[in-house]
Amino acid sequence: MDLKGKPLAAVVSAGLSKFGKRDGFSSRELFSEAVMEAFERCPNLDPKRDVKALIVGSMSESFEHQCHLAPIMSDWVGMLPAPALRVEVACASSGAAIRQGVFAILSGLYDVVIVGGFEKMTHRTTAETTEYLAMASDFPFEQWNGATFPGLFALMATAHMYKYGTTEEQMALVAVKNHHNATLNPKAHMQREITVEQVLSSRIIAKPLKLFDCSLISDGASCAILTSVEVARKYTDSPVYIIGSGHGADTIGLYERDDLTSLKATKMAAKEAYEMAGLSPKDIDIAEVHDCFTIAEIIAYEDLGFCKPGDGGKFIEDGTPNLDGEIPVNTSGGLKAKGHPVGATGVAQLYEIYLQLTGQAGKRQVDGWEIGLTHNLGGSGATCIVHIYSGHKY
Repeated sequence: MDLKGKPLAAVVSAGLSKFGKRDGFSSRELFSEAVMEAFERCPNLDPKRDVKALIVGSMSESFEHQCHLAPIMSDWVGMLPAPALRVEVACASSGAAIRQGVFAILSGLYDVVIVGGFEKMTHRTTAETTEYLAMASDFPFEQWNGATFPGLFALMATAHMYKYGTTEEQMALVAVKNHHNATLNPKAHMQREITVEQVLSSRIIAKPLKLFDCSLISDGASCAILTSVEVARKYTDSPVYIIGSGHGADTIGLYERDDLTSLKATKMAAKEAYEMAGLSPKDIDIAEVHDCFTIAEIIAYEDLGFCKPGDGGKFIEDGTPNLDGEIPVNTSGGLKAKGHPVGATGVAQLYEIYLQLTGQAGKRQVDGWEIGLTHNLGGSGATCIVHIYSGHKY
């Protein structure tokens, strides 16, 4: 099927729960919060009559000691008997849910599907959460030997600093930018300005990464309603179209990779998405990238083609990805400050791009842009999902 330059599916609505420490709320309640917002934005939709399937992403059964999560979510949002499916590729789980939703639409089997994601994490201890997240790394060769995700991304940071001269101050600028953006996002977990000095003086988690280089343990859920291009106008006058979708893969263990300064899965996913959309990196107006750690955002700039390899530090130093920069990146506050309830992240990125391209992003609105990109990593980069969105009319 030749999909180049053609819209694959339409986003007609989206919803997001408040991210943060949501004491007393389960993931099913958080998901209901996100879905209710999506339904409110789309009053022409009848959930029971129109929605044909639910596809959700979540990383781990361990957080709530619960598997078989998809039908629980379907039941709680009033969508039964629509079939429900859960997908899992670590932190890229709901990015994969978007892609599966696109496949379902393109197949012609369904006209309307809901995609989403969720994770309830903060009721667990830091030690428990660290262990559950580490399950997305290689058990016999990484977990068993004490590797954690801060440690794995610290290895990438060290390699990038050694090869390209990237500095801790440049990584700190990523955190400062994203915290500023989060102060403009009422649903963000950490709505607090920080300075470069505060980042550099915060306690070391895994050298050179410090506390403010790391994303937050959060609770939250996200949701989007996808339709075929043909029926989108039935539900909204301003759909956002998915015009590119890419999925890249690499070894799960860092020890098997040739280069720690770049993520092969991102390059692979981006290449597929750009080719499908008939676009190049210079066509992207705004992006939400997977900044689980500040070094991850710098590497994403390079792997997505926004700048040359090794220039990621200069890219942030020049202010290019700032809210008023040439390519605003993580206007939501990113994983770093908006929060990272891991299963929710991919669709939460879609939610931000949807708001931006439809002019609904409030104080953080960036006007005049029409092409958006989301970049969602799984684990330390064994999985990457990239989507490209258009606000043009088709």
